[in-house]
Amino acid sequence: MTGSELMTLAERVARVALQAGHVVMSVYQASAQAQAQVAYKSDASPVTLADEQAEACILEGLAALTPGLPFVAEEAVSRGMGAQVGDDALFWLVDPLDGTREFIARNGEFTVNIALVENAEPVLGVVLAPALPQGPVLYLGVAGQGAWRTTWTPGLHEAQGEQGAAAEVLADASWPAPGKGAPWQPIAARSAPVEGITVVGSRSHGDDRAMQAFLARRAGSPPVVEHRGIGSSLKFCLLAEGQADLYPRLGRTMEWDTAAGQAVLQAAGGRVLTLDGEPLRYGKPGFENPHFVAEALNPERDVMSSMAVTHKSGLVVGARSLPGNP
Repeated sequence: MTGSELMTLAERVARVALQAGHVVMSVYQASAQAQAQVAYKSDASPVTLADEQAEACILEGLAALTPGLPFVAEEAVSRGMGAQVGDDALFWLVDPLDGTREFIARNGEFTVNIALVENAEPVLGVVLAPALPQGPVLYLGVAGQGAWRTTWTPGLHEAQGEQGAAAEVLADASWPAPGKGAPWQPIAARSAPVEGITVVGSRSHGDDRAMQAFLARRAGSPPVVEHRGIGSSLKFCLLAEGQADLYPRLGRTMEWDTAAGQAVLQAAGGRVLTLDGEPLRYGKPGFENPHFVAEALNPERDVMSSMAVTHKSGLVVGARSLPGNP
């Protein structure tokens, strides 16, 4: 796909994510009912009505955009459905509600994640955070084109009530295409501040001992001045918009947890490497990720080299055409 084709598709996928965000927030508003409908999958991870309804919404939208293109979606996979893909496939990766534990805890740190993967690389990513205190925020990244974010007017939330307003705004989002001016804002990962770096980690799945051991091996690197716990793929987005510098993930994740956030971060200038120094890739058997480290733009290029690993950076967007893509 060309860069312009990806951008056209990204705008449409963003609208699919907004529709799914409306579904999620509609359930989120009905707090008692949402709490009562939590179930648990075979791996003990929770699933709610919002997960299931939002995934159905996303898959319907993607099928309309790209008929015949395979998908891998969290809830479908848990039911034994979804495509079998390889590392040369073109396919969608979907997490309809990343941070289900945060959704249940009602702290707002959950996201809707949609990514397009080509040749094992996420080349398009949309991350919607529909319930942040400042209002819904949508992040978008396209390989070779850039990364953006957009937000909605806080005053609307104050006037109508934060959660209710979020659902209504998400149901009626009419703004220009990415890169065409306000309200989209270009974002870029930052170089490591001289005074030290901000590290982010999982709020609900953190392994403090493993994290501290990893950070202790950063001999000669900038000091850590802040360590924040935050839910969902928002960690990738904080790196992408220059609010954090390093995200080591030393626990279990699945491909749908990371693909959209990785696409946004890489489009903003960052990178995601395994502990062997290789790019985090997609279409793996079982869809489980190895441990990895997400880094901002030149946050500390000695971090991985000090661990005796190397990385060849660069994104390639292939020439494959999408079924049904105009």
